[in-house]
Amino acid sequence: MAKIQISHLTFAYEGSPDLIFDDASFQLDTDWKLGFIGRNGRGKTTLLRILCGALDSHGAVSAPVRFDYYPFPVPDPGLSPLQLAAQMDEKNETWRFLREADQLDIGPDCLSRPLSTLSGGEQAKVLLAILFARENHFLLIDEPTNHLDIAGRQVVSRYLNGKKGFILVSHDRAFLDGCVDHILSINRASIDVQKGNFSTWEENKRRQDQFSLEKNEKLKKDISSLRAAARQAHAWADKAESTKIGNVPGAHERPKNARSYAGEKSRRMQQRRKNLETRMEKEIGEKEGLLDDLEKADDLKIFPLTHPADALIRCKDIQVSYGGAPVFPPLSFTLRNGEILALTGRNGCGKSSVLRAIAGEIPLSGGELRLASGLILSIVPQHAHLSGNLRDYIRESGADETLFKTILRKLDFTRAQFDKDMASYSAGQQKKVLIARSLCQQAHLYLWDEPLNYIDVLSRMQIERLICAFHPTMILVEHDAAFLRNTGARQIDLDKSARP
Repeated sequence: MAKIQISHLTFAYEGSPDLIFDDASFQLDTDWKLGFIGRNGRGKTTLLRILCGALDSHGAVSAPVRFDYYPFPVPDPGLSPLQLAAQMDEKNETWRFLREADQLDIGPDCLSRPLSTLSGGEQAKVLLAILFARENHFLLIDEPTNHLDIAGRQVVSRYLNGKKGFILVSHDRAFLDGCVDHILSINRASIDVQKGNFSTWEENKRRQDQFSLEKNEKLKKDISSLRAAARQAHAWADKAESTKIGNVPGAHERPKNARSYAGEKSRRMQQRRKNLETRMEKEIGEKEGLLDDLEKADDLKIFPLTHPADALIRCKDIQVSYGGAPVFPPLSFTLRNGEILALTGRNGCGKSSVLRAIAGEIPLSGGELRLASGLILSIVPQHAHLSGNLRDYIRESGADETLFKTILRKLDFTRAQFDKDMASYSAGQQKKVLIARSLCQQAHLYLWDEPLNYIDVLSRMQIERLICAFHPTMILVEHDAAFLRNTGARQIDLDKSARP
């Protein structure tokens, strides 16, 4: 079985004092279906770019295969998928691309249209089909689910399950469980490779963390006992030392051999004290290292406002259009206090348009939308393009700076990141800034448009627990099936007409 060997990998971005990788070594099999997980900013995309040669690093990468990176830049978006596949086909065997396109449920009508006219999910499938049509290539797939709706994720997950030889960066638990057989995780202090899917890794991680916590508690008790013993040894050693130099009554009259005995006793006591101190320091070092890999996922908080009305939104046959036919069929629903509503459906079916209409950003083209009087909204937009100083951003948002930064710390921001230009943040870190802003706002209704895009899986679980604990009234657009299931969200499919 062929191996990909990474040896003594060390990397930091130019001008940054922070090491992304510090002498990391591990190996992978070329026929694995490898899920790649880790907190935002830990270096997942960086590692993929190092493997495909886009970044220079210290250390060595040995591989018997060629690497291909998804998503790759398209030279001309005006080309059709068939034209693009033919242009990139090394052996002029377009039939391989057609085979992969069929397995990904890419319809014939999509193959001849300009790529730029396809939805984000359709484009994702096309790029994957082109890459998998190549032979002896190992794919580095970077977060494809950000462009896929729920149905698309199910199709691509089944497709990848039938393949081998790839690394897949994804934070969608159901998606990973459906298509990987190993997990590569970047932890706080290590890089770990395990056999199994995400659920297997999660259970192993839970048991490992529990073992570490229990051992840590035992070490705390042991260290407390050691400190008490060291203090006692210190007292005995001081007492023995005082008898050696004649600080007790009658010491000047003691014979020479008695003084020698006292000196030897003092020496032994001093040595015992040093041994205990050395042992204690070693135990403390073990304790401190024991929790290095324990992922901190402290619970988040939100303080929603309570509106006196029972129903916050009433929609009756609402529609939105952009100069042509309505984007979705007539939509009707009622949203009540404490309810979580998830808008689902294929890409481009108008989910974001519904949120924008509720927020008053675009007009309705039909139907009736009634909002409760005095309704205060908090919005997380779909896209984040942040730049500049975080402190200035917090001030402009009107949020409490201490609370804002506390939320980001709980979402795994380091204090050093607070002083960086937000343009240098990863996509997931930028999305966390938007979520932190919303959590700082007291509102009756929270409108979140694909809040989990680019967000790491541990942070997703924190946000899940938040929603389950505080029950904010919320309308969200989200494609993470596990998240929707665990939060108990009521789902409305915009591809179909929805009634109350």
